[in-house]
Amino acid sequence: MHTLKLRVNDGVYDKLIWLLSKFNKDEVEIIPETSDFAKNQKYLAGELDEILNEQAKFVEMDEAEQRLENIIKKHEGSI
Repeated sequence: MHTLKLRVNDGVYDKLIWLLSKFNKDEVEIIPETSDFAKNQKYLAGELDEILNEQAKFVEMDEAEQRLENIIKKHEGSI
């Protein structure tokens, strides 16, 4: 499956959405772009750049698990 990002003029937006809605979810899924999506995309692009530029810090699996456990314990009472 492919993912497309389009910039659509306001005048044709409703027509395009109408057309896309005629397909079933197995054929076309409309994924709204939220501010969270854009923020996450920017963050992940930065992380990828660090990896590609060999500036990323990697940790062993045990250390990563311990960090996650500490975060979970810290936030258990707030859930």
